[in-house]
Amino acid sequence: MKYPLLLGFGIVAIDVIVWRARLPDNDLARLFIRLALFFLLSWVLFSSGLSPFTQAPFADVVELHWAGQILEIIWWLMGARLLTLSLDTLLLPRAWRKQRLFSDVFGAVVFLAAAVAALGFVLELPVRGLVATSGALAIVLGLAIQSTLSDVFAGIVINTTEPYAIGDWVTIDDVEGKVVEMNWRATHLLTGQGNTLIVPNAVAAKAKITNNSRPGDVHGISIVLEIEPEARPKTVLDGLGRALTGCNLILATPAPYARMKRTTTNSVQYEVVAFVDDMNKKLAVCNELFDLCYRHLTAAGVAWRALGVAAPALASRDEKEALLRRVDLFDSLSGEEITRLAKRLSRHEYQANHQILAPDTVPDSLSIVHSGVLSVAVVEAAGAREVARIGPGEAFGEAGLLAGIAMQVSISTLTPSVLFQLAKDDMTSFLKDHPEVAKQMCELLAYRQDKLGKLATPMPAEHEQGHSLFQWLIGKVWNAHSLNHDSRSD
Repeated sequence: MKYPLLLGFGIVAIDVIVWRARLPDNDLARLFIRLALFFLLSWVLFSSGLSPFTQAPFADVVELHWAGQILEIIWWLMGARLLTLSLDTLLLPRAWRKQRLFSDVFGAVVFLAAAVAALGFVLELPVRGLVATSGALAIVLGLAIQSTLSDVFAGIVINTTEPYAIGDWVTIDDVEGKVVEMNWRATHLLTGQGNTLIVPNAVAAKAKITNNSRPGDVHGISIVLEIEPEARPKTVLDGLGRALTGCNLILATPAPYARMKRTTTNSVQYEVVAFVDDMNKKLAVCNELFDLCYRHLTAAGVAWRALGVAAPALASRDEKEALLRRVDLFDSLSGEEITRLAKRLSRHEYQANHQILAPDTVPDSLSIVHSGVLSVAVVEAAGAREVARIGPGEAFGEAGLLAGIAMQVSISTLTPSVLFQLAKDDMTSFLKDHPEVAKQMCELLAYRQDKLGKLATPMPAEHEQGHSLFQWLIGKVWNAHSLNHDSRSD
């Protein structure tokens, strides 16, 4: 073959262009092109007597001899690179290719072997002495970078066993975060505070790891509450069970549960466990569950106080007044007004699965939940669809009581429930004495109707013709309760 050196270096130049220009864009196609170029280079070398397993010919011409030596060394290095690329592209799982650790370590070993082979076959250097010297240097270097080597081998174990992958939320010992990078030395976590935490692989390999992202469709939530020891466990557990029933964001399977965890000197610990289908819901559901636990335990008579000190003497307090103080609708009332209004409340008890309010009806009373869980559902062509759940301290029917607005939802009990109701006649006499309270309640009702308009009938034409929702509600309240129109002025 004429000019094998020129042809060989030309093939190498084409390979460099394909590598640097990333032509074509597809990784697999680019790999096959480079493999074809390597096999073409191998054919050129072996057919012209330039075997990479021996020294190059042309010993009488120094320039040609060294050019052949260089081309044979390039063949070894090119083969090592293509071997690592083939392993990375064709054999390694996608997760391993993203983490790069295994491919980097394997590539380093292959390149080291190719370099030793090139020195032994092409340059004919004493490989045994070189290996012995390299072994001694490796021992010294290994002692110097012992911790780094420990991280590397631990990283290989982590990549092989795959306890977590990039994008998973994990807890390593007491540190929680999202895995954003895995390399040959460490795992990088993005914490909930937005900081990057670097955990050495050696530490991660020895630590207790909790992968919060597996399984992907079930994520557990745990809330621990310390309750006064005077509270009866059954009362507490029943209240916590109603709190779990009142949260419609948690999964029904696996079933949520509440249990007594342990006792301490000053309290009894109870644990509430539930499950969600999305990691992003955990924070919101935790907060909602804690609020529901507070409300249902308060409704059950479980006192919330500072533990470790003696319980204060129980002061007699009317449960109706306490309930009214927990309703947002009556935040503007004074203590005296709350007391007067509480005397007009009537108590009603309902069993589970009892319908309290039918769709398209105008409530004639304001209902306040004292205990239990109620379901709010919209009746559609496909059937009833639950949109919310109501618990202690929440009220419904204020739109019908204040302004005669019909509700488009069905409200029924999920558990045995106790409600206190305020009739329209009692509310009318109260608003006549306190017309300013009607304005404040209309402001809150206008806000609710704006945010939850789907639960009420559409606004009439006069509202759409320039009147604000607040003004329209004020007019409806004054007409419904026959109040003095002079008191409508601000």
